[in-house]
Amino acid sequence: QVQLVESGGGSVQAGGSLRLSCAASGRFFRINDMGWYRQAPGKQREAVAAITTSGTTNYADSVKGRFTISRDNAKNTVYLQMNSLKPEDTAVYYCNAKFLAAGYSDSWGQGTQVTVSS
Repeated sequence: QVQLVESGGGSVQAGGSLRLSCAASGRFFRINDMGWYRQAPGKQREAVAAITTSGTTNYADSVKGRFTISRDNAKNTVYLQMNSLKPEDTAVYYCNAKFLAAGYSDSWGQGTQVTVSS
C-alpha cells in the first residue's frame, strides 16, 4: 500500500500564494498518475490538477493560469504551487496517487486545509 502525507496548507489573504507537497511512501512497484483534489464545505470533492509520470499536466478551468502541479519522481512527491489565491479556493485539499503494487490501486492523503480570506 501507499501512504500519502500532505503539507503546506494554511491561511492567506486573497492574492497570496501557498505551496502544497505530498510525499508517497510504502510498498509499491511504481507510482503512476498523481493529482490534487479539493472539497469545500457543503460541496462535492472536485479535481484540481493531475500529472502523469512523464509530466503531462491537466487542470480544472477554475485554476488554470494560477496553479501549477509538478512532481519529483525520485522522491515520489507531488507539489501544487497556488498563486493569486481567491476566497473560492478555500477548501480541504487532498492528494491522490495511482500506483502499482500487487495490482493497480490508488491512495488518498489525509487532507490539508487551505483558507483564503478576502
